[in-house]
Amino acid sequence: MKVLFLGESWVIHMIHTKGYDSFTSTKYEEGATFLLECIRNADIEVDYMPGHEVQVRFPNKLDVLKKYDVIVISDVGANTFLLPNQTFYQMEIAPNSLELIRQYVEEGGGLLMIGGYLSFTGIEAKANYKNSPLAEVLPVELSDFDDRVETPQGFRPEVVQSHSVVDGLGSWPTFLGYNRLTTKPDAEELVSYGQDPFLVVGQYKKGKTAAFASDCAPHWGSLEFMNWEHYQQLWVNILNYLKP
Repeated sequence: MKVLFLGESWVIHMIHTKGYDSFTSTKYEEGATFLLECIRNADIEVDYMPGHEVQVRFPNKLDVLKKYDVIVISDVGANTFLLPNQTFYQMEIAPNSLELIRQYVEEGGGLLMIGGYLSFTGIEAKANYKNSPLAEVLPVELSDFDDRVETPQGFRPEVVQSHSVVDGLGSWPTFLGYNRLTTKPDAEELVSYGQDPFLVVGQYKKGKTAAFASDCAPHWGSLEFMNWEHYQQLWVNILNYLKP
């Protein structure tokens, strides 16, 4: 199996003030390092494209995407796909990357979106997949507004339907937040928290899709989740389900 993993990177620019004086510092971080290691240790081939590289490196041809069995989008918003440099700065016409992903799934590819501040609708609605071609593809309905649910007290989602993705994983660990979604009528809600779906799988034309409402890493993905004995198996199960 070959996977294209997109997102889970960020730059933090800080201002340090000490009395009269101040200075700045900048650091770059990636959030999916542990997840990618787990997937690769399961003999799954992964090409990782950090969020800031999507604007310049995302394939602009469907044939290139078809080399992958599954595409994973995690914590990188629709604008990053829709505003490539040549369009935003040089006003040049370019392929719609999200439309290419829609076609990829339509013709048999797998798609997983993992939750976060810039997934689904996201913080201040800035992820904005609701108004993109992927709204049709994902197995969940998206909000028109900020869809985050912050739970500093922690919560444990529960399996509500038997399925190869979740069978045998036992009780789930604690999470610290999620994106509030609505399961589409023709999709399967496997894991829930209260009235909200947490893990949903579905089908779009010839391809399969999945939505994981929380994060694959901190902060929503708690340390308990990261240390969960079934952490690796969960993601392997999802990817195996999605592959053609």
